[in-house]
Amino acid sequence: GPLFESAADGLVSLFTLPLEHGFEVGPLVVIGEQDILGERFVRPKRRARRPADAIVAASSLSEGDYIVHVEHGIGQFAGLTTVTAAGAPHECAELHYAGGDKLFLPVENIDLLSRYGAEDTSVVLDKLGGVAWQARKARLKERIREMAGKLIDIAAKRALRQGDPLDPPDGLYQEFCTRFPYPETEDQLQAIEAVEEDLQSGHPMDRLVCGDVGFGKTEVALRAAFIAAASGKQVAVVVPTTLLARQHFATFSERFRGFPLTVAQASRMVGGKQLNETRRGLADGSVDIVVGTHALLSKSIQFQNLGLVVIDEEQHFGVAHKERLKEMRASVHVLTLSATPIPRTLQLAMTGLRDLSMIATPPIDRLAVRSYVSPFDPLVLREALLRERYRGGQSFFVCPRISDLDEARSFLAETVPEVSVSVAHGQMPASDLEDIMSAFYDGKFDVLLSTAIVESGLDIPTANTLVVYRADVFGLSQLYQLRGRVGRSKTRAYHPANRKLTDAAEKRLKILQSLEGLGAGFMLASHDLDLRGAGNLLGEEQSGHIKEVGYELYQSMLEEAVQSLRDGGAALDDDWSPQLTLGVPVMIPSAYVPDTETRLSLYRRFTQAIDAGELNQLAAEMADRFGSPPPELQDLVAILEIKLLCKRAGVARVDAGPKGVVLGLRNNRFENPAGLVQFISSEGPRAKIRADHSIVLSRIWPEAGDRLKGTAKIVGELADLVAQAAATAA
Repeated sequence: GPLFESAADGLVSLFTLPLEHGFEVGPLVVIGEQDILGERFVRPKRRARRPADAIVAASSLSEGDYIVHVEHGIGQFAGLTTVTAAGAPHECAELHYAGGDKLFLPVENIDLLSRYGAEDTSVVLDKLGGVAWQARKARLKERIREMAGKLIDIAAKRALRQGDPLDPPDGLYQEFCTRFPYPETEDQLQAIEAVEEDLQSGHPMDRLVCGDVGFGKTEVALRAAFIAAASGKQVAVVVPTTLLARQHFATFSERFRGFPLTVAQASRMVGGKQLNETRRGLADGSVDIVVGTHALLSKSIQFQNLGLVVIDEEQHFGVAHKERLKEMRASVHVLTLSATPIPRTLQLAMTGLRDLSMIATPPIDRLAVRSYVSPFDPLVLREALLRERYRGGQSFFVCPRISDLDEARSFLAETVPEVSVSVAHGQMPASDLEDIMSAFYDGKFDVLLSTAIVESGLDIPTANTLVVYRADVFGLSQLYQLRGRVGRSKTRAYHPANRKLTDAAEKRLKILQSLEGLGAGFMLASHDLDLRGAGNLLGEEQSGHIKEVGYELYQSMLEEAVQSLRDGGAALDDDWSPQLTLGVPVMIPSAYVPDTETRLSLYRRFTQAIDAGELNQLAAEMADRFGSPPPELQDLVAILEIKLLCKRAGVARVDAGPKGVVLGLRNNRFENPAGLVQFISSEGPRAKIRADHSIVLSRIWPEAGDRLKGTAKIVGELADLVAQAAATAA
């Protein structure tokens, strides 16, 4: 048509066409990208990782760990043992209880176990068959129900509350986004989209963006701030330290330059005169975005029209500040950024009461930080600091206490006289600290000797080595935060540590060493939950109920309570696991996966699969990792499929042999009695009901394979009957 005529007149037109392949029209030949480069390979989108999956990955058991069995309480895991059951080898988890009692738990029921996860060694084991555990569990269930009720109340109130839908002016927002100099990672885009949707929804947002240090959480905040400010609302960015305030202020000012929006700073670094101006500007609405420390939370600061609060690293704020933030949460949009979310925050996000976005993909070119934990060795230290200096970088040297700084300073002067050192700590006058940090930022000296004040959010691209003196004194998330100060550009970071360790400290450092992957912040937060317990969600005590049943069980009890209250108060009863005896080997052969811990972690993943598709996906992953699967693995998958059907059908026990199968119903109840009667009568003389209400079905199954197939078919029919009854009721 006319489109091509203009091209024929010697004029050149440009237009973009979404073509897969080219075509010819008369003299015009259009060549598509694929005609030259061949077919494009489209990668299938991975199933979004549930945050809970990350916790499973972080929680493989090792020998000696304390565990909780849903029925029997707290015991100690003593490894995997093979037991012969019904003439076939059966791998079991060996558990030790009070008084030397042992329990062998078949691996297909390993979902009944959860980690107790306490650090202390004063854990009291329960007695097998004792009543104390059941009583404790029932008491806690009641308390958790109350708590879940309160949580749901808060969430429901928030959902009912109306917020102003914030919509950015299109062209301007696009222009603002294009100023971001890097390609966004997929996770980052998802987090940004989620925040945009939250702001447009007309309900107050309460989202936690969890991403590793330097993974681009700030960009999510910048865009949210732009949307709010461009919609005529004020934005408060609250950070824990003055230095961080300065850095964020610089970032925000830079990105908002040229837009008709005013960015101000409020912290003790800012002079009194300027602070008063900012205060006035916030009250009369002339300041759109303010970046500051908790000074912003004081009652003396009035906002004319606050629409969005961005909180960076919430775990660094004190109790009173958190209460104040909670009050603010009622009506304004809240966006929390965190690399290591505090346990309570993590839990709220997991129980689905706060929205969680995870940024787990590292920026392109980022190398993972290497952590070394080693005894104090002057030579190693000298080499690490000099190597950093010669490659043009800088180093941090962090001590736990101000009193250690002098000793460390003279040590450095003696061991590494070549490097220039400056000292910084929290008790210095603010202006001095600011000057030293600025000088370090500008590369004026090689080593910054400081206390842990560097832990929150400083971004110094050239600093790539961090030495932690007496690392055992620090907490896990603190060490992780510290580690996040380095390796933000493309060079590796090293991190030796001095040691005489308690068990707990050793465990912390081991975990730190193992979490080399980028995006490990989330794993770490869940590890920290295990070590410390996660605390009462609403009160201030940070561990409480969890001591009674262990973190994982507590988590699932809470999730269950929240879910059941949401579904109108029906009690969920999910903590049971069908017992299967089919005379088939149940194991992943040790010749196939030699490492016990890996085998255990695989069993856990298998038993937590929710459908046959997930089981097969796991089996495929194993074939990929360990080579072609042995027959035992196929049997294991078949058994777990039967187990899933049993859960749906309410069958608690299955015993199958060459002559048939015996089924025991859970609590001797079946959800579709009429259907069951019909099923049994259709079996005719092949079916009997015993005095204990179990159902006996005669079959001829000489081979193990027949038993697996036949049992799956029978249990599948029962599961269908239950599903029919549920559908009719609905």
